[in-house]
Amino acid sequence: MSYSLKSSTAVVLALGLIGGPAFADMNAAKSFLDSEIGDVSTLSRADQEAEMQFFVDAAAPYQGMEIKVVSETIATHEYESTVLAPAFEAITGIKVTHDLIGEGDVVEKLQTQMQSGENIYDAYVNDSDLIGTHWRYKQVRNLTDWMTGEGAAVTLPTLDVEDFIGTEFTTGPDGKLYQLPTQQFANLYWFRYDWFNDEQNKADFLEKYGYELGVPVNWSAYEDIAEFFTGRDLSRMGVEGEVFGNMDYGKKDPSLGWRYTDAWMSMAGMGDVGEPNGLPVDEWGIRVNENSQPTGSCVARGGATNAPAAVYAVTKAIEWLEKYSPPAAAGMTFGEAGPIPAQGNVAQQMFWYTAFTAATVEPGLPVMNEDGTPKWRMAPSPHGVYWKEGQKVGYQDAGSWTLMESTPVDRAQAAWLYAQFVVSKTVDLKKSDVGLTFIRESTIDSEHFTERAPRLGGLVEFYRSPARVQWSPTGTNVPDYPKLAQLWWQNIGDAMSGSKTPQEALDALCADQEKVLSRLERAGVQGALGPVLNEEMSAEHWFSQPGAPFAKLADEDEAPKTIAYDELIKSWN
Repeated sequence: MSYSLKSSTAVVLALGLIGGPAFADMNAAKSFLDSEIGDVSTLSRADQEAEMQFFVDAAAPYQGMEIKVVSETIATHEYESTVLAPAFEAITGIKVTHDLIGEGDVVEKLQTQMQSGENIYDAYVNDSDLIGTHWRYKQVRNLTDWMTGEGAAVTLPTLDVEDFIGTEFTTGPDGKLYQLPTQQFANLYWFRYDWFNDEQNKADFLEKYGYELGVPVNWSAYEDIAEFFTGRDLSRMGVEGEVFGNMDYGKKDPSLGWRYTDAWMSMAGMGDVGEPNGLPVDEWGIRVNENSQPTGSCVARGGATNAPAAVYAVTKAIEWLEKYSPPAAAGMTFGEAGPIPAQGNVAQQMFWYTAFTAATVEPGLPVMNEDGTPKWRMAPSPHGVYWKEGQKVGYQDAGSWTLMESTPVDRAQAAWLYAQFVVSKTVDLKKSDVGLTFIRESTIDSEHFTERAPRLGGLVEFYRSPARVQWSPTGTNVPDYPKLAQLWWQNIGDAMSGSKTPQEALDALCADQEKVLSRLERAGVQGALGPVLNEEMSAEHWFSQPGAPFAKLADEDEAPKTIAYDELIKSWN
């Protein structure tokens, strides 16, 4: 991270709480504002204090209560857990244990609470990818009704839900808000801006491929660039060791599933047109009817999980991993692969999460200039040959506060206070400064990030651009995320390891997804919102219908196209 986290003990010491009683304290709030927030806020000091006064007053009935919340382990949540949780305790008298565990473990705990009714955690930060699950099962409190009902007295008057950029992702088809974002990041294209602008590299690329080296618009250009840089001698630019044209990961692990469900298929062009997700076929290949009921995953039922575009997507990922990536990448997980581009030997990465920005702008890294500006940039990811205008082009993670119905009301109210504290306008600019995972328009548009923008490689420009809305999380077509997500890494892992062809692996995946859909249909647990599977028909029937699934193209190699990065940024402005 570019910001050094204080330990929770240091925060407590700063607020004078060691050995003190648990009670709401405006003096502690002022100390927190002095020591931690300062002027790194979109609010004036008077407005900051007004928000803090709300937390002091609203917490009065809950003083001395101990609550437990959980999130995955990323820089933003580390800051919440180690800095904001103890500050919240000092200010409100409510003790918060904010556990940090793996994303898969968060989903597992949430699933256990859904199935058992046992209150394991009082609030969860879980991805908005579960919106289809939450909307159908009705086991989480919808926040729209909560904020005007049982949660009204503990809802921050200045919460300003309209200021959040991700609520479209956490709203069900019924128009109700089910989750409140606390961090967001996108998967974008990452590349070495300095290498791409080097005159020798540009001349050599033009001579070899017949077009300009630049940000690839499509996968054909990405592949050419990957080939060009792999094994290239860049010692004249101070680069030591072997150079690679691509970075990815391929270990059979839960994170491999995210690699594909996080919109890789839509980037290839598998699904239908639509924002935030394709309809009626989404980026998981799941088809829904006009009532949002899932009707199939395999091509035989009108789905696209095993369609030619999906096979193309998996085939290309494996090919680039084998040909143009560091040999160790095939055995890496998401977390292990993330820091590799910052080591200085990778030319580009199509599937790069902006959550790694903070760790990739550390002073002294091989990818940083001495003046603190990066040698790299991020840009929109290129799209595959099946992609059409209006289709989704990338994934955006929206880790969001979620209150379960099985949590007792008073505990949910106390947890809701904490959730709002860590997303409040008082806190959000500073939290975003640490984790660079934006959730508020006011933070993105702040003068603070105008000043930081040149040192963040295009992150601010992307989030201020109109292109931002084309990146979105998993949508409501997925009726049970915990059950379905695990099928992806298990089946696609077989293709990555070579034990199955991409077609065989995807045939097995869509069949497994339909087994789950069928069980949900028979059980009727999701009522009128649950799956109603189509009868199987020929692939030709579905290929002849409008939209996805699409028939195999005679030629999957399209003419490569690039764009100059600086021209791209100008188009956003």
